[in-house]
Parts: sequence; structure tokens; C-alpha cells
Amino acid sequence: MACRLSFITPATLLKGKPNKPMPRRTEDDDDLPVISTHMVEHEQIDFERGMNVVPPLTILFCLLCGVFFMAEVSQNVLDDEQKLIAIGAMNRPRVEDGQIWRLLSAAFLHGSVAHLVGNLIMLFILGMACEHAFGKMQFLTLFVASAIGGSVLSFYGGHTSVGASGAIFGLGGAIIGFFWRNRRHYELQDKRIGGALIFYSLYQLYLGTQIPEVDNRAHLGGLLGGIFVGWALPQALGSDRGKHLTHPVAVGGLFLSALFTIYTLVNFLPLIVR
Repeated sequence: MACRLSFITPATLLKGKPNKPMPRRTEDDDDLPVISTHMVEHEQIDFERGMNVVPPLTILFCLLCGVFFMAEVSQNVLDDEQKLIAIGAMNRPRVEDGQIWRLLSAAFLHGSVAHLVGNLIMLFILGMACEHAFGKMQFLTLFVASAIGGSVLSFYGGHTSVGASGAIFGLGGAIIGFFWRNRRHYELQDKRIGGALIFYSLYQLYLGTQIPEVDNRAHLGGLLGGIFVGWALPQALGSDRGKHLTHPVAVGGLFLSALFTIYTLVNFLPLIVR
């Protein structure tokens, strides 16, 4: 019996099958989102996730500002610059005499109800963000350093000044630095915060032209101080629990800010609480 062998070749497999054309790109394809490797590797995290809406240290500072303002009202010092100086306002001649504690005490005094309310609103918003980003203990460092930075620049301007706005501008500077440093890792979902910051800044600059005790130099000094200190401090967000507090900069900053705060309160409280 004769046997016939046949060999399968690529031509044999393709025989009888119609050629399928490659799909053509259409204009609609331009609307399809393209996921790149960069996007996958750098997925941003919601900054507000896990944020404490009752920041303890921020609330404490807000309460102190409110209590001290009531003391100002009870002593009838709001319309008298000399009386404001007597209870702790930043004043160049007094600081030159050695009362350095006034560089911080001035941040807890305010010149009017509008001045106080505007500052308390932004102190709460930015304080909540800073406690979330840097931790509760380092918030003290940021507030004290920013308040002192604002008062130092105000000192060279020669004006008597009061208000927490220098410290608040510093907190804003620290948060700006935080987002710039972590711009690939964190995103801010509530974009209204940026609008509130712009409105507050313009409002405070306006008050600086209307209220003699509100000094725009303090705003600039606080902003620069906050950016510098915020950039130097280790961030708490994204780090191991409490690990950031062992960093030498965190330890040194906390020690110095706590020491200066105690020194300020020892000299300031007898004047304001009578």
C-alpha cells in the first residue's frame, strides 16, 4: 500500500482564511485616558484622610487668644497703645531693655474683635493642617518660631504690634513648603482651603493699613520663618508612629520652643491676668 505523506506549512494553515486587517486608530481614541507608568508609580494620597478635626494644641492656642482678649476688654486697653504695651505688646524699646518675651506674648493679644475673629478662623484651619502634617508637638515649634519671626521683623520696623497673624502666616508657609516637598505624594481634595488662604492674606494686609497695631512686616516675617522651620522639621505624616520626634531637629526645636513659651508665660501672665 502506498502511503502519502503531507507536511503542514504556514502557508497551509493560512490557506482558506481571510486576512484580518489591523484595527485602525479613530478620532474617538484621542478621548481615551492613557495610564502611564509614572501615574501608576506615583499615586497621590488624600492629605485630609485621617485628619483630626479636633486638633488639641490648636484649640488650646485659640482658647488662650480668646481668654487674653477678654482680659484686654476688661482692662480697657484696646484703644490705648500705652496700655497695650503695658500688658505685653511687642514694643522695640521694651525689647531692647531685655523683655524678649514680648516677641511671643504679642501673638496672644489682638487689637479688635474683627482682628481676633479673623485670626481664630485661620489659626484653626491651618493649625489642624499643621498638626496633621507635622504632629502635635511640632505644631508648638512652628507656632512659636513663626510668632518670633514675625515679631523680629516688626521690631526692626519700630512699630508696636499685637496679633497672631505673624504666626498664622508662618503656619501657612509651613504647609506650602510641605505640599511643595510632597507634591508627588499628597493632594488636597478641598481646594477651597487655597481660596481661604488667599482671602485671609489679603484681609490681613488690609487690616495692616487700618489698625496701627497690625504690622504687615510681622506677616512677612512669620511667613519666612514658617517656611524655613517647616522645611527643616521632619514630617509626622507618612512616617512611623512617633519616629519623627526622635529626629535631632524635632528634639531641639521642641526643647527651645517649650523653654521660650514657659519664659514668656512667667513674665506675661502677671500683666494680663489681674
